[in-house]
Amino acid sequence: MKKNQLFLFYFLLVFFFPANIFSQSISLAQRLGFDKNTKLLIIHADDIGLAHSVNTATIKAFEGAGINSASIMVPCPWFPEIAAYAKDHTEYDFGLHLTLNAEWKNYRWGGVSPATEIPSLLDKKGFFYRSVKEVVEHANPIEVEKELIAQVERALAFGVKPTHLDNHMGSLFATPELFQIYLKVGKIYNLPVFIPLNAAKGYPELMNMIGEQQVFVDNYMMMNTNRPISEWNEFYIDIVQQLQPGLNELIVHVAIDNSEMQAVTIDHADFGSAWRQNDLNTLLSKEFKIALKENNIKLITWKEIGNLLNKMNGE
Repeated sequence: MKKNQLFLFYFLLVFFFPANIFSQSISLAQRLGFDKNTKLLIIHADDIGLAHSVNTATIKAFEGAGINSASIMVPCPWFPEIAAYAKDHTEYDFGLHLTLNAEWKNYRWGGVSPATEIPSLLDKKGFFYRSVKEVVEHANPIEVEKELIAQVERALAFGVKPTHLDNHMGSLFATPELFQIYLKVGKIYNLPVFIPLNAAKGYPELMNMIGEQQVFVDNYMMMNTNRPISEWNEFYIDIVQQLQPGLNELIVHVAIDNSEMQAVTIDHADFGSAWRQNDLNTLLSKEFKIALKENNIKLITWKEIGNLLNKMNGE
């Protein structure tokens, strides 16, 4: 997900809560066997498959209990590596980071679909557009749906069993039409989709787009601006200490700060190589894990949520 445009596009949403099964008197926490006021948290890493450095850090974060969820960018060059790991490690929570953007300076990618079938999604050099604004200006919705389905199908073909869907840079939240496609793809594959309620206010034209069988994230949190390394732990521990009851998701971006990642993120301090190493270090730190325990945070996964939905639907 991203970046300086994330909040702008997420704030284009509003949702009609009463129709949702988890807006009823029995909370998601209770349905999962916890007290209704439990603070549930998903610690989620974005951008998996972006680079070997990201894959290495993600595996380290999973195995060190620094994260409990991640989502894979299927169009990226290092997708096959993490797909093989996900196939062999179904105990971990791997979703798909549906991708319509390639934002970096020199490191670019196109779609999974043949370029001739998705011309509106590609720039003059054959890559996805860098900005969400360009996606909105050029994307043909039919081609968007074709490409998103192709991404899911490629993941399945590689043996990945996705637990949920979310979206890189928030492009699918930018217009009602794109958002509807996002929901549709989730429904096709019977997967929960990431929808953050705390970023969804003030746009009633989208009220009726959400079906009944959907789970909303009450609050999502993400570092959006760079800061001194000395403040990294404090930032995340403060999030943990301020966490509210309900379903929360902390979105992070992990990588090893090495020459590969420095080249990928050149001229991009925000969400850059050092940033991602700082995220990894904090998540694996003793201080962060103590904060989770001391604040009685219950970690859950999208897999658990999907299983609950299937159980409630009799599947």
